[in-house]
Amino acid sequence: MTASLTLRREAMRFRKPFRISGYLFEAMPAVVASIARDGKVGRGEAAGVYYLDDGPENIERRIEDQRQVIEGGIDRQDLGAILPAGGARNAIDCALWELESLELGLPVWALAGVGTPRPLTTTFTLPAEPPAILLEQLLEFAQAKAIKLKLDGDLAADTERVRAVRRARPDVWLGVDANQGYGGEDLDALVAMLVDSGVALLEQPVARGAEALLEGWKSPIPLAADESIQSLAELEALGERFDVVNIKLDKCGGLTEGLMIAAQARRMRLGVMVGNMGGSTLSTAPAFVLGQLCDIVDLDGPIFLPDDLLAPSLYADGQIMVRSDIWGHR
Repeated sequence: MTASLTLRREAMRFRKPFRISGYLFEAMPAVVASIARDGKVGRGEAAGVYYLDDGPENIERRIEDQRQVIEGGIDRQDLGAILPAGGARNAIDCALWELESLELGLPVWALAGVGTPRPLTTTFTLPAEPPAILLEQLLEFAQAKAIKLKLDGDLAADTERVRAVRRARPDVWLGVDANQGYGGEDLDALVAMLVDSGVALLEQPVARGAEALLEGWKSPIPLAADESIQSLAELEALGERFDVVNIKLDKCGGLTEGLMIAAQARRMRLGVMVGNMGGSTLSTAPAFVLGQLCDIVDLDGPIFLPDDLLAPSLYADGQIMVRSDIWGHR
């Protein structure tokens, strides 16, 4: 049965600029793909992967190159043959999940086999800013049970950041994300400081492609791969150098592969984390389904978008809950 594909751009401007190692973001523009068939419409939102030049222009180009195949009725399981891992496949994959959910009259979580969704404790993310700014922003996250702090690769400045946040919130689970900001020479000193501050997770300390720096080095706190592992194939190649894999649907190409990565990570005895590349409630909904299988959940993207009117309804008492009817059949 043929379908109709439409694409639209969303600006996704943040409430305030957001700093990480090497970047200052004012927005995370996205593409929303809609696939209509027999009166039902499935939607998928993707921002792509900025550090791989996978932004809205390339997402749209890749999808348009395959428009005829997509409108001809392709299955989710066959998308990998026409679209690489990344934003384009994520947008189409998620649209097909919702379309299938509506056509069959089953919620996405049932199709995915994850069980009835429950609220999930999520991290709330702080940018790589000076301590005074971080303390102000912490006031906005008074409900948080978990905080993720961005680092910028300057050990002295990062030490001040971590200690300031820990002093202000001794009660929370605290993780840090280096976003590829460190080299091998600073890892021991960085981890010693993190251990002293009660940090529970170090995400992506070294650059993508520099994972050899981790060979033979054992961290006393879990290491999470983000930029280093984009897909199932990369998990199988590099997973042994990490303790946790952070699955982002924009990286791996959608919920279909995200579920496969989670299953393979479990077989490899790795922890499983779900995150996002910013994004609205629409992009968070499929990640929330995956989050039901995860140890660590980092799905605070919608709260940074002033135009996302559904965002306030998702969060309560440090947790996120996305209703089934927001994306797919209730």
